[in-house]
Amino acid sequence: MEGATAMRLEMVLRSEISELGRLAAAVEDFIARSHLPAELAFRFTLCLDELITNIVSHGHGGAGGHEIRVRLETDGQEMRAEVEDDAGAFDPFADVPSPDLGSDLETRHVGGLGLILVGKMMDRASHRRESGRNLTLIAKRIG
Repeated sequence: MEGATAMRLEMVLRSEISELGRLAAAVEDFIARSHLPAELAFRFTLCLDELITNIVSHGHGGAGGHEIRVRLETDGQEMRAEVEDDAGAFDPFADVPSPDLGSDLETRHVGGLGLILVGKMMDRASHRRESGRNLTLIAKRIG
């Protein structure tokens, strides 16, 4: 998009679930300042919440003392978020077994649906391991 200015935000979160509120506020502010559709705030907040909750709960086992870096960026055509963490190697889009969708709700094992939701809400979702860190990217076209 000619004339579009790329907007960026980077923040560091403590590896604590309580940081999700601060992240949600930052995502909403970033989208408003970037003059993007408010619906993107809902999508990105929900997806980032899922990814970061998994990192804190499973990757770090609930242990504090870790940092999670989140980068938001838009060029006016697409919005992207990258999550970087130091947990063990884990690709959330390849290493997770498919949830059992055939069982009834009372007997179904809890978990696994959040990452499916991320894949459905975003246009792109990918993971790579670099220098001992997980880098997870999600992206959504604008408009």
